[in-house]
Formats: sequence, structure tokens, C-alpha cells
Amino acid sequence: MTDEPVTPTSTAPALPRRIAHLDMDAFFASVELLRYPQLKGLPVVIGGSRRSVDEALLAAQGERALRLIPVAEFPLLKDYVGRGVITTATYAARQFGIGSAMGMMKAARLCPQAIVLPVDFDEIRRFSRLFKATIAAIAPLVEDRGVDEVYIDFTDVPGGQDEGGRVLARLIQQSIFDKTGLTCSIGVAPNKLLAKMASEFNKPKGISIVFGTDLQEKIWPLNVRKINGIGPKAGDKLAALGIQTIGELAAQAPHRLVRHFGPSSGVWMHQAAWGRDASPVVTHSEPVSISRETTFERDLHAVRDKVELGAIFTRLCQQVAADLQRKGYAAKTIGIKLRYDDFKIATRDQTAASYTDDASAIRRLAGQCLKRVPLDKRLRLLGVRAGSLVKTTDAPGFKPDQAGSTSAPTPQAPGWANSQLF
Repeated sequence: MTDEPVTPTSTAPALPRRIAHLDMDAFFASVELLRYPQLKGLPVVIGGSRRSVDEALLAAQGERALRLIPVAEFPLLKDYVGRGVITTATYAARQFGIGSAMGMMKAARLCPQAIVLPVDFDEIRRFSRLFKATIAAIAPLVEDRGVDEVYIDFTDVPGGQDEGGRVLARLIQQSIFDKTGLTCSIGVAPNKLLAKMASEFNKPKGISIVFGTDLQEKIWPLNVRKINGIGPKAGDKLAALGIQTIGELAAQAPHRLVRHFGPSSGVWMHQAAWGRDASPVVTHSEPVSISRETTFERDLHAVRDKVELGAIFTRLCQQVAADLQRKGYAAKTIGIKLRYDDFKIATRDQTAASYTDDASAIRRLAGQCLKRVPLDKRLRLLGVRAGSLVKTTDAPGFKPDQAGSTSAPTPQAPGWANSQLF
């Protein structure tokens, strides 16, 4: 009888978690600048659907390459007329305070000399698929967060631990540029929460590395709004409590946050301020809905303030459409939310015959919902929601040639012409 060899049962220790957040730099604008390199360095805004002025610009070129169109021939934002919203803007335009989801007429007051171009969603989707496929070929665990951003699990990928992930980030950054001509910014950290913040540190073309030991130096001085999940309302409420920075949030006793924000949000805020986030990189996940809402500075009446309410309602629909388009989704169910002056809430939904990301279609469906709610009390809040989402590439009945419209609805749209509605 001979002794059998003993197989060791110990395993190598797990590698420290390294998660990256990758955000394409001014994605919609950058795609257009590939087509029009003569506009690089200039303030350019992207938004709305193609208009007659855009068609005329292209028609006038004949056989001339698009890159040879003189800059002086492009339409300017100061001449824009309509209710479209901005999808994105170049960094030169952002210096004037222009941002995504801003009304184009408002942006024209901030930077009238900006060049305005329509969104080409077919091209946007093509480049989105291309840069994501480039990432997946190098690091396969990728969480899709919309048309222009992803989370990537670097932990077990070659180079993912080297220099905290900088080596792998450089490789991915260069590979995307080689394949697309586009740049991106990457943050690498122990979790998704910190990686999201880190990707904003050195935009554009930046790589930022954060370790757990960097919390006090790199994270705590930031405003609380830099935490993904703390929006304007929570930020204002925290400011009213004397809490401006993430470090000040971390210093709070958890029970104080729970008292003001509830058990779920209060505990989460405290954990987030300490950089704690165990959420995994999810490779197959879809959002349930996309919504926009606003609380009024004063209660508004559905009849006496219908002009103001109508403008707000339309803008919310445009913003939802812009969010859908930016993230690459189409919706089949549109809903509204009203909060009355007595704080009671009413919601209604309307299911469309086909999927859409079009602002006019969303406004029409939301108007149909509006006809089914009581409007005899003053309103504190108005919201619009898009549900039953699918990727536009997978949406049955979705017509890409109709995508991207951010025009206002016609006066005959439901919920507009009726004198009792706004």
C-alpha cells in the first residue's frame, strides 16, 4: 500500500477589486467633429432633428467633402427657432454654461455664436456599438450604462491591477481611439461609486486612479452632489443642514441623516460618503423607466397658469426624449405624475402602438394622460415618465428615421388645445 499524494486545498487570495467607469468625451459632439474636423475647438451644440437649414447646407456642397465646408456656412445658435433641447455640447461651448437637456433658445442667449448641428442617431449608435465592442474584446465584464458610458470590472483582467488599473485603462483608451478616432475619460477605483466620481477628475482624455486610502484627500473635499444618486433636491436639503462636502456628510451621525432622509436614503448617504459600495458590475441590465419632474416655486392653477404649465409640460417631455435618445432607448408607455397643493398625488399611464423616443409623440401621449386626471386643485409638482423601455436597436416597430425629434407639439395635440388643460 502506497501513500497517495496530497493535493493542496489552499487557494490564492482574491485580488483587490478594481472597477472602472468609462465616459466618452462629449460623445455626440465628438462624433460630429469626425465628420466636420474644421469645427474642432469651436463652440458647437448638438440637438434637435435635421432642419431645412441643415439640409440646405448639405445640398449646397455637391461633390465637395464635408470637411471642406467653410465654418462661416454653418448655422448658428443665435438663429435657432424652436423648442428643441441640447443633447450635448463641445467643451468650448460648455465654458459658456451650456449643458445637456438645456433648451436651445436659452443656450442661444448664453452663446449665440455657437454652431448648431442636429443629432445623427444612426451614426451615434454605430459608434456606441463600436467602442463597447472594443472594450469587451479586452475586458469582457462590461456594464452598459447608456450610449456613451460603461462600467468595467478590471479585477482579473491582465493589467487591471498594474498601477491601480492605469495600465489597462491606457490600453482601452488607446484602442478606442485607434478604432473610432474618439477620446474617453476613465476612472478606476475599488467600486462603481468612486469610479464614477474619478472619471470626472481629468476630463477630457483623462485617467484617474483612486484607492481606498485616497478617500480623505480626493473624495471628501468634493461637493455632495458629486455622489451619483444625490440630486438637486437632496443636495439643497443637505446644504440647509450645513452639509456641503462629502467629508462633512461622512462626519454626520447616521441617525441624523436617517431622521431627515429616512432609513434607506439616510444609511445609504452615510455609506456613500465613506466610499462604500458593493454593487456588482451587471452585464445584463436594463432601466425600468426614465423620468423627469419639477416642483414649482409656487403652486400653479391648471387654467389660470395654463400657459406656464404648458411650457413646463412640453419641456419635461423634451427632456425625457433627450434622455431616451442619449441613452439609446425607446419607450412604449408614457406616464404623468401630478402632486396637488394638498400633497396628494395622481398618476396616469398611456401605452403607445409602437416604441418611440420622439418628443412630439411623448407630448401627445402625456397629453392623453393629462385628460384623465382631475385638475380642479392647484399643482405643486409635474412629472413625465417613459416606461416599457427597450434598446432602440431591439424595439419592434421603431422607426430610426423619425428618431431624435425634439420639436414642440402642435397646438392641436391632446392636452394642449382644450381650454381646461395646459
